[in-house]
Formats: sequence, C-alpha cells, structure tokens
Amino acid sequence: MSARTVTTRLGIAVAALATLTAAASPALADDSATGANNHPPVYKGRVVAKHGLLLRDAPTRGGRVIRTARYNAIVPIFCKTGGDNVEGNHLWYLLTDGTWAWGSAKYINNIGAAPRWC
Repeated sequence: MSARTVTTRLGIAVAALATLTAAASPALADDSATGANNHPPVYKGRVVAKHGLLLRDAPTRGGRVIRTARYNAIVPIFCKTGGDNVEGNHLWYLLTDGTWAWGSAKYINNIGAAPRWC
C-alpha cells in the first residue's frame, strides 16, 4: 500500500471519528453559548457521468469500487484532494453519504461553493 493511500485512509478515519464523536456527544459539542458552528460544511455536487460514476475506496483509478452514483444524482461532498489524473483533472471528492467513497471531480459538477481541501 502506498504512503498516499495510507495517508488518505487515515484522513478518512479521523474525519469519520470526528463526525461520530460530535454526533455521540451533543453535550460536549454544545456551542449555543458562543453561537459558533463547529461542524464542517457539507458541499453538494451533481454527477455528470452519463453512465454513472464509479465511487472508490481511494482517490485513484485503481481503488476498489464501492458503488456507483447514477447520472444527475446530487451527492454530498465532504472535501477534495489530489489523486490520479482523470482526463486532465487530478481532483477527487470524498462523498459523505454513508459510504465515504471517492469520486473523480471530473464527473461531479459543484453546486455552490467548491469543497474545502481534506
């Protein structure tokens, strides 16, 4: 396993743990006194791959396929990172719909702001 893959998977695990911790500990995450929002934003995108988009376990073309997102589907995006080049685009989006899968940004059009970096 490459160092990039290990780093990526570690980042996913940390993000998932942070999300679970915040959900499981609402008293600890209470920000009503300060009015601050400590939750990272969730971005949205639309799948534009005509035959659906393969979603993978790593931001590489060789990553294991977890599932497929259908054409025109709206997908929640947690963050973006660099990865394998797909037809001139090296960005990949980490989707947060329960699978924590990676999709090539080449085939996902942003809705609103571009996702933050992972």
